[in-house]
Amino acid sequence: MESVRDITPRPERRWIPAFLFAATFLTTTFAGAIQQGVNPLKQPLGMIQGLPFSITLMGILIVHEMSHYLTSRAHRVPSTLPFFIPAPSIIGTFGAVIRMKGAIWDRRALLDIGASGPIGGFLFALPALTLGLSMSKTLPGGGSEGGLILGDSLLMLLLERLVLGDIPVDTDIILHPIAFAGWIGMFVTSLNLLPVGQLDGGHIAKALYPEHFDVIARVVHFLLVIMGVFFWEGWLIWALLLVFIGVRHPPVLLPHISLDERRRKVGYFALFIFVLTFIPAPFKIL
Repeated sequence: MESVRDITPRPERRWIPAFLFAATFLTTTFAGAIQQGVNPLKQPLGMIQGLPFSITLMGILIVHEMSHYLTSRAHRVPSTLPFFIPAPSIIGTFGAVIRMKGAIWDRRALLDIGASGPIGGFLFALPALTLGLSMSKTLPGGGSEGGLILGDSLLMLLLERLVLGDIPVDTDIILHPIAFAGWIGMFVTSLNLLPVGQLDGGHIAKALYPEHFDVIARVVHFLLVIMGVFFWEGWLIWALLLVFIGVRHPPVLLPHISLDERRRKVGYFALFIFVLTFIPAPFKIL
């Protein structure tokens, strides 16, 4: 009789992701309220003003991570429920992760698991960002000293043109909280799609180009250092983290099983999302 390993998370441990989810919802709502000029410590009821940002951002993260989780289960790869990471930051979180506790069988599973999260998060963030832009304001001026300027991806430039029309060069866009959450969601998507290591983009690139992945990963890692010098210092932190996490990707158990054409198209679509959402200089302080 063949024994089947139960991949259901242990019930006694489900309180951990539940607690972290609640804590992250609280910190993102707190951050959203502060963005609106509310001090929740002095105005507790003002926390409600942080909900549009918090609900949107948490929704993007939930869709992203649950897409990974459900796809992992479909391929019988043991994994944890999503762990959300609360943080005392401008957005109230460091994101969310799941941990796979078993080896991935073949390139088909590798691509499905890697692509499901970014594509799911992107499809949720796109209408949120569009809606948020429609409620955003434009003001003349070149930005105030000490203000935070967000960089534009190709997608952001396209949506700004479609939703807001022609915008004069010396005009600032004051993002609605939903639009800001959508921008963060797209930025996180692009970070995850970097084709290096065991990031989502690393899974996808390893599945599409197994023979060339090591070269691709090393080139991308080198480019992160270059961009860290010339565009945004945060890329240097990412490059350093990848040194510890690993630039390479472990092999799948059955490498001889190839991808079908449908999966290749899904992989190419995910890489296209990366091109649309990537921002060389995402943040600038005036």
